[in-house]
Amino acid sequence: MLITRLPVRRCPAVWIGAVVMSMVLGACGAPTSGGGESPEIFFLLPNTITTRFIERDEPMFTDFMEMFAPEATVTVRNAEGDPALQQRQVEEAIAEGASVLLLISADARFSKGALTAAAAAGVPVVLYDHDAVGGPAEVLVIFDSLEVGRRQGSRAADLLAAMPGDGLKIARVEGNLGEYGTRQYWQGQNDFLQPLIDSGKIKVVCETAIEDWDPAEAQSFTKECLDREGNDIALFVTMNDDLAQAIAGVLVDRDLTGSTTVTGGQDANLGALQLIAQGLLDNTIYKNLSVQAKVAAQLTTAILHGEDIPPGVINGTIDNQYMAVPTVFLPVQNITKDNLDIVVDAGFYTWQQICEPDPASAVCRDHG
Repeated sequence: MLITRLPVRRCPAVWIGAVVMSMVLGACGAPTSGGGESPEIFFLLPNTITTRFIERDEPMFTDFMEMFAPEATVTVRNAEGDPALQQRQVEEAIAEGASVLLLISADARFSKGALTAAAAAGVPVVLYDHDAVGGPAEVLVIFDSLEVGRRQGSRAADLLAAMPGDGLKIARVEGNLGEYGTRQYWQGQNDFLQPLIDSGKIKVVCETAIEDWDPAEAQSFTKECLDREGNDIALFVTMNDDLAQAIAGVLVDRDLTGSTTVTGGQDANLGALQLIAQGLLDNTIYKNLSVQAKVAAQLTTAILHGEDIPPGVINGTIDNQYMAVPTVFLPVQNITKDNLDIVVDAGFYTWQQICEPDPASAVCRDHG
């Protein structure tokens, strides 16, 4: 899959939001769907396993749509990890008069039918956080997945550099193989891990891809890897918080947290931030989900109002094997115990929430 980024248009998320906001505000007086009917937005979620989609993205997007297009209604449906179910949900949404579909694909490899059904019905599709392969879409709003992988890989490399000796055993626990994000995280991590493999500093002794990002599967894999290697794993490198939390749970149960480290979190889930504060997880990638939901709502509103997406908002494209989908790449940031204040200052979570499991931890004592 070809990814094109346009550095000259790379801009802070705040600037992106300002540009789109001005465009949307200018369109707010425009007529919506004909006949005085309320336009209907269908937000199609991929699964219940990746908790951020239900707990944060769904309510934030709904709130922003209420702000930008109060005349519209938002209906949320969840594919429960089943791309066939998601296609049926798309078809049902079209039959129910959908004005715009906001789609997080359950599995990008099997999304062609959903995209082509929407195109045949003339219903615009806004892709959110996941790619979708084989059909047309208006725009994709996504965090910079390659940069996520690079930051995960860079952090892992720093941790490994501080460990003495060569031939350190590591395990890699990746996400769903069908996703653009997984491929990009892998590539970005490898920018830093492959040189260490080539030099003999590290050896990958356990590796798997986790279908649907299922924490239970990650937990089982972690146990099998540790059993096979006699608990001799220096570092687990993974790709999101749900997987990282599952791995950390196994290490806690086996009393290995002092000898084995977990890195490669992503999403800044509350549970992951709590583990970081306790020293049980090394890092997460902070993605300002409020910005993503806001930009998606602004773009959806613009489409409802018949407005073109201004070129300055788009800072790249992703080739989905049908077209080069105009893409808004949003920035990311690495979070460790040393800079947890970033998520607190952003209003993402409070110190009280982060420190609730262990107020006596070193990090939490400093912010008591």
